Amino acid sequence: MDPWVRDLLRCPVTGATLVDGVSPAGEPELHSTDPQRPLAYPVREGIPVLLESDARPLPH
Repeated sequence: MDPWVRDLLRCPVTGATLVDGVSPAGEPELHSTDPQRPLAYPVREGIPVLLESDARPLPH
């Protein structure tokens, strides 16, 4: 994903910035930078899935 596209995306739950990350299974994700409620969103076939129902909580 182009960096300018990622810069436009925000966590739909908290509005926090999203950064590149990797799931425990080694799959690409976008990680919310919200300190109170960090969430990870999957990236499937290069497309971020920004649905709260598909997000997983990250450890604080």
